Amino acid sequence: MAEINQLAHLGIIMDGNRRWAKNNGLASLVGHRKGYEKMKEVASWCIEAGVKVLTVYAFSTENWNRSEYEVKYLMDLFRLVLKNDLAKLAEQGIRVNVIGQKERLDADIQDLIAQAEIKTKNNQRLIFNLAISYGGRPEIIQAVKKIIDQKIAIEKIDEDLIKKFLWTDGLPDPDLIIRTSGEHRLSNFLTWQSVYSELLFIDKHWPDFSQADLQQAIEVFNNRQRRYGK
Repeated sequence: MAEINQLAHLGIIMDGNRRWAKNNGLASLVGHRKGYEKMKEVASWCIEAGVKVLTVYAFSTENWNRSEYEVKYLMDLFRLVLKNDLAKLAEQGIRVNVIGQKERLDADIQDLIAQAEIKTKNNQRLIFNLAISYGGRPEIIQAVKKIIDQKIAIEKIDEDLIKKFLWTDGLPDPDLIIRTSGEHRLSNFLTWQSVYSELLFIDKHWPDFSQADLQQAIEVFNNRQRRYGK
């Protein structure tokens, strides 16, 4: 019998909020709101499915180039997650963690992140990583800068050392990465960590993603043969 893969860490590129809104004759910001609600649902579904780490691509470093109005709306949604929804997430045993360039965020959001991470640090049912102002290449660059700043000897630099300076330090690499909305690329998401991740691209826009879609994705993952080059 083939060995069943263990899906410990799931990464999701939540794509298609604006396209979903356009297809439904709605303003693009409505799509972002629906995507925000879906994100919370999926966190609950992951707990039911036995996933231990969920990392969602919420806002990329490139997303700063969107309109000031849209960026402000997205930042307000992050405030809702970190403030209004924190109690419910904590009740579910979810540990909230934010990865990315936190220094680029408004001071009040940075404070909310710090509070959320402290309040939920002992929760163990699911680690919920929100990738905000995140980019895989910037993550690697900041890791290299820290290594240089600490004057670590060249002979001591290896993959294990670099991993310690990534924003995902202490977490397993993603086993599966799902991208919705029909795009077939990773777009700077978990660049270092995804080298042996299984990839699954789904045509549905993110707000239409269902629990059945998640279950099907897990089934597809379970049937993949993961050789790691062996």
